[in-house]
Order: sequence, then structure tokens, then C-alpha cells
Amino acid sequence: MQRGARARKFGLGAVLAAGLSACMPMMGQRPAPPDDAAGLQPSAQSLGLARYYARLQETQLSKGLLRTDGGGPDTPFDDEMLARNFEQLAFFDEYERGRGLIGARAEPGVLRRWVAPVRITVEFGASVPAAQQRADTQLVGEYAQRLARVTGHPISAGARGNFHVLVASEDDRLATIARVRQLEPNINPATLSMLRSLPRAIHCLVLAFSDPKNDAVYTRAIAIIRAEHPDLMRKSCVHEELAQGLGLANDSPRARPSIFNDDDEFALLTTQDEMLLAMLYDPRLRPGITRDQALPIVGRIAREKVGSLG
Repeated sequence: MQRGARARKFGLGAVLAAGLSACMPMMGQRPAPPDDAAGLQPSAQSLGLARYYARLQETQLSKGLLRTDGGGPDTPFDDEMLARNFEQLAFFDEYERGRGLIGARAEPGVLRRWVAPVRITVEFGASVPAAQQRADTQLVGEYAQRLARVTGHPISAGARGNFHVLVASEDDRLATIARVRQLEPNINPATLSMLRSLPRAIHCLVLAFSDPKNDAVYTRAIAIIRAEHPDLMRKSCVHEELAQGLGLANDSPRARPSIFNDDDEFALLTTQDEMLLAMLYDPRLRPGITRDQALPIVGRIAREKVGSLG
């Protein structure tokens, strides 16, 4: 069952083995691409997106946004704030499940996360240059190690994954959709429609899928990241979508310092975000626990986390 979509919106308010990357039109074959991406020239539309995102990144940086410091003295938080943020991020959805980009109703659900090991596989559209493929593959591999350390859950990067990261340009749109349909033959029509007409304000997204026998347990996920992004914004997409694909499905304007916030202040996973992910996979919580059942436990864990900062 598809649990829902999560999308990143900007501007609105170790080297891994080569076998980990793949050109999506090859549908699972993994050739080593030449440095010129098979001589493919980007379309005017793709070039226009690249220019737009480069200007946007420059603008955001000039405003002091897209921070990479993880938070500091100017972004204090206490255990009550941490618990409140966890409640909003873990028990609410940003979008209606199975309805594309339609905003979700403000009704709490249950805690959802992975039980099986998470294996992240990176795939690339045919237009993505080999140098970018190598850099992004290394980025995902190193980030997977960090997520595993933070959560205590087995998370790794490799072949035969259950969490697919598709890095593709506008010129790869049809191949990307075909690959998504291959990975999830029963994906709902609303999601496919959204992918066909993805607005430029949506920079990246993640689709999470649950076990048919247990709606609270994630078994598969697909993250889609635009290849036209400049390096920092592409890295930011990797950080947020992979983290949210683990179970923190919502954003909150009150979460700070955090990437789970559409204000773009932070580009990369922060100290508080690491705590939130650790809380999500704390064994004292379980998939399917309700908000009311979880809140007393969440409060205790939050006090422990903040207390550990000294």
C-alpha cells in the first residue's frame, strides 16, 4: 500500500562500487557511463531549470539560508520542543496518502517506520554525467552510514535495494516514470499524474510504501531528485528525502534547527534531526503505536536526548 508522498519545496515561503549506479532506461543494467553522459545534450527546458535552481541557491545563500552547520547557540531547543516536533513529524502527514500533492488533514495517525534492513540503491537518468553520478553515489553511501549510526537501524547502500534513489533530469522524465512503474506496478494514478507534471517548485520527493499486512511498517521507498540542482541543493534533497523516507513524514514550521521545515534555513541534517531519527527508531516505541500512547514515552526519550547534551 502506498503510504504517501513527501516533497521538498525551496523558495516557497567512501567511494562506492560502480555497480551501485545505473542508467534508468537500462532498467536495472549497470553499464559504466562515459564522462559525457553518452554525448547527450540537455534540452532547453533542462538547461532552464538548471539556471533557475542555480539562481535560487545563490539567492537563498545570500539570505543566510541553506545552512550546513547543524544548528548552534542561535537555535536553542529544549526537551519539550523536541517532543513537540517529534509529535508533529512522526504522527502527521504532509500530503494525503495516495492523492499526489493534496495537503493532508490535520489528523494524527500512527507511528510508521521500517522493520527490515534498509538497502539504498542509487540509479541515474541517462542524461546525468558520470562525474555527477560518482559524486552522488558517494554522497548517498556516506549518508546511509550516518543514518545507520543515528538510528541504530541497519541501513546501507548497495545493489538490490528496497529504497531506490532516482537522480534524473527533466529529459529523463518519461524513463523515470517508467522506472517507478516497474518498481511499483500498483502505484496509484494520482501519483503518476503528479510525476508527469511535476512543478519546478517541487525539487525532490519521496514515496513510501507499506506492508500490505501492516500499514505501519514501511517495506519500500522511492526518492526522486532532480539532476539539475546545484551541488548543495541536490545534497539537501538527499538529506531530507532519505531521512523522511525512514518515517518522519511531515514538516513543521516550528521545528528548528531542522531540515523538516519548509523555511530552507537548514540544508543538511541537524543535531535535532539526528535526535528525532533516533527517537523514531527507539525500541520503546513501535510501529503502529498511536500518538496518545506514545507521548509519555516520547517525553521521557526527549528529556534523555537533551540531557545528554550536557
